Amino acid sequence: MGTMSPSARIEGSLPEDDCVATGEKCGLTTKLTYRQRFLSALHCRPVDYPPVWLMRQAGRVLPEYRALKEKHSFLEMVQSPTLAAEVTLQPIRRFGFDAAILFSDILVISEALGQGYNFRDGGGIQMDFAIESAADIDRLDARRVTDHLSYVSQTLSILRRELGEERALIGFAGSPWTLANFMLEGGSTREFTKAKALFYENPALFNRLAEILTTAVIEFLKLQIQAGADAVQVFDSLGGLLADNVFEPASCRWIRTIVASLEKQAPVIVFSKGTHGNWDALVGTGANVLGLDWTVNMARVSRELPETVGLQGNLDPAVLQTTPEVAARETGRILAEMRNRPGHIFNLGHGVPPGAKLENIESMIHTIRKTA
Repeated sequence: MGTMSPSARIEGSLPEDDCVATGEKCGLTTKLTYRQRFLSALHCRPVDYPPVWLMRQAGRVLPEYRALKEKHSFLEMVQSPTLAAEVTLQPIRRFGFDAAILFSDILVISEALGQGYNFRDGGGIQMDFAIESAADIDRLDARRVTDHLSYVSQTLSILRRELGEERALIGFAGSPWTLANFMLEGGSTREFTKAKALFYENPALFNRLAEILTTAVIEFLKLQIQAGADAVQVFDSLGGLLADNVFEPASCRWIRTIVASLEKQAPVIVFSKGTHGNWDALVGTGANVLGLDWTVNMARVSRELPETVGLQGNLDPAVLQTTPEVAARETGRILAEMRNRPGHIFNLGHGVPPGAKLENIESMIHTIRKTA
């Protein structure tokens, strides 16, 4: 990947008046950079309009990514600092998002612990082995995480240089609960059952696995912060699999330990998909921002939570597969609902779907920045 000029780093495909903030509408006297806007929203401070980034904003929806994918496998791109940085920057160049999120995978932690993975020919993830016993858990070595994932640190260092002070940089990791599901199943599956079975039948052994994963996630996120990440997100993508009464001991307690261990080194976003009955527990993690999926009313949730906690989301990803008019309408609806709520970061309720249309993403961004 060649080194871009400063102007190439920060330009998006949208008109300049859509991309530069004046700050006048929220009482700000100076212009905000995209990075300043994102960081301010993370701390529930005034912004001119909500910062925007998308989960899975880098990847298969972009033609420039598909061109790279013809030459390199997914794992090659993840593990190559120059390629991973290039893929991370592609959506920034095209759309001018306020923040870039590291191009990586939650299962790099599993691999660093000693349980490798690859992608099946027919789709889905295949772990090198499934965790089936205490002996398998004892094979996992959290001490090797930092050294094994040094390529991620190198990627983030490249990105920090390329993004400079203009754009924010987000690191991430999977939650211990979500990682445990893939590791116990031996990969992706139609129905995740083994982690819940272990939790109910042998909580001591489940806790042993969760402790190892929590230690690994903490070390991985610290590595990312030290390498230049402005904020980190914990993806509890499978949190919604848990019954309301066991969400705390199976998932939330471990997330709370992760947030506390970072000791406010960087703001933390927690996205726990489908856990709508556990807002108090999620607030109790100490996260700066909570992500919401698309199945809840964001305005209603915002009224129930303290204004010191930011909210991220929650456009239905399916909207990006429709038309620019629908994307603008649904984006405007969320903006109207959240207009007076500090700490709103605009995002999808989950990741960008494979069928998303580029013109719909552009319409969404245009609406956010024109209705400020």
